[in-house]
Amino acid sequence: MRARSAFVLIVICAAIAAYFVDRGSPVGPGPNQGGGSNNSGPTQFSSIFPDLVLVNSTLGEQQEQAAGTGVVLTSNGEVLTNNHVIEGATAVQVTDVGNGRTYTATVAGYDRSHDVALLQLQAAQGLATAPLDTSTQPSVGQPVAAVGNAGGTGSLTIAAGTITALNQSITASDQSSSSSEQLTGLIQVKANVQPGDSGGPLVAASGKVIGITTAAGSTYQFRGRSSTAGFAIPITAALPIGKRIAAGTSSATVHIGPTAQLGVAVGAASSADGAAVVDVLPGEPAQAAGLTAGDLITSLGGMAVDSPNTLVTLIDRDHPGQSVMVGWTDQFGQTRTASVTLGTGPAG
Repeated sequence: MRARSAFVLIVICAAIAAYFVDRGSPVGPGPNQGGGSNNSGPTQFSSIFPDLVLVNSTLGEQQEQAAGTGVVLTSNGEVLTNNHVIEGATAVQVTDVGNGRTYTATVAGYDRSHDVALLQLQAAQGLATAPLDTSTQPSVGQPVAAVGNAGGTGSLTIAAGTITALNQSITASDQSSSSSEQLTGLIQVKANVQPGDSGGPLVAASGKVIGITTAAGSTYQFRGRSSTAGFAIPITAALPIGKRIAAGTSSATVHIGPTAQLGVAVGAASSADGAAVVDVLPGEPAQAAGLTAGDLITSLGGMAVDSPNTLVTLIDRDHPGQSVMVGWTDQFGQTRTASVTLGTGPAG
């Protein structure tokens, strides 16, 4: 812990010094432009940050790859990360920085509205766990560092900077589902947080984690974010969600276990409330029920659907294997309903 604190403090001080030398860089020079120009492999930092993991998600049928970071909460492999790091994943592989081993991970649950997810590493034991600061209130001007897998290169990077604002709100949109969430209560930092840093720790000079960094991903974008601004979910907000998921306790926003799937791609309706069907996945429940592209979904499980966001929220409350009634207006203006048994979809 002492070595970690000293290292983080040195990185932050170096970034601040670099800022005054080179005003052209918001938080200091280096390949990461984040004050800590460290882009070596994870083994170099294993003694300093052994409590982090590199997350690699395989997305959907196209088998695209997405990268992020996670914070180890328990020695048996509970890992806190962003929901958008694993959103759309059909498989998740996690490499522990401390021991260098790669594990298959399952998504224990997630809270889409707060961008938090909990992973469980399979057959993990004896992992180093992160020191968390849940008692100190972050303050504007406080020096911090975001540690993560910037750019998804598989190497730990450090973006040092300072807290510039508290209790910030941003709109995060998921291009793959045409849904969006308003994230609130965030810590804003002046640091070059990049995709791949998502889910990693925002670390104070003490070496303790005060937040979970959140950044844009391949299909997940933040509106209103400048290139020199990063955001983090306070650990005091993220940790209770992780504990709730670990306990298997769902809520209006917390989903436990596998994600249910109707099997449609939807978009905003142009002239009426609902979720416009853009595409129907072959072999999935929606196709079996008779939905086709051009239909407008108007209800699910007896609840009105007025937008893609609402459809996603309603499906999140259900689980694979459950039967629900779907209501829609077809391309010819006819109102139709059908009972469908939800399938298993990608995570998050």
